[in-house]
Amino acid sequence: MNLRKILTKDVITNDLKGDTKEEIIDSLIDLLASAGKISDRESIKKCIMEREAKMSTGMEAGIAIPHGKSDAVDELVGCVGIKKGGVDFKAFDGQPSRIFIMTISPVHRTGPHVQFLAEISRLLREPDARQKLISAGSDEEIFSIICG
Repeated sequence: MNLRKILTKDVITNDLKGDTKEEIIDSLIDLLASAGKISDRESIKKCIMEREAKMSTGMEAGIAIPHGKSDAVDELVGCVGIKKGGVDFKAFDGQPSRIFIMTISPVHRTGPHVQFLAEISRLLREPDARQKLISAGSDEEIFSIICG
């Protein structure tokens, strides 16, 4: 999968705002909304929060991947945010999350969502890549690290 089809520079930030899980989710949704990727902000927040209520999307190694499915999108959309200080996202390893990848996919399409997560996981598996993302000085640098 070509990550450039999903991620553009306007849906990436190295200065994610928020100090709680909900504030981080709001900031990620704001990124998608300001880039014109979503139109129904409340519907998107509802699907993300419902998913979080089932099980936290805080993974390990400082990574969280909040995601959901919604009829409010016609195709997979995503964004990336870095919170250098980290936020408690109820991660599996108990550590604060600092790298946030949010995806929203249409309710009846699973293929692109799975392909996107596989591609991101391949990148984030490497400790060096995670450190480069956290240390990135600009949104453009994050884009370059992720999309090449």
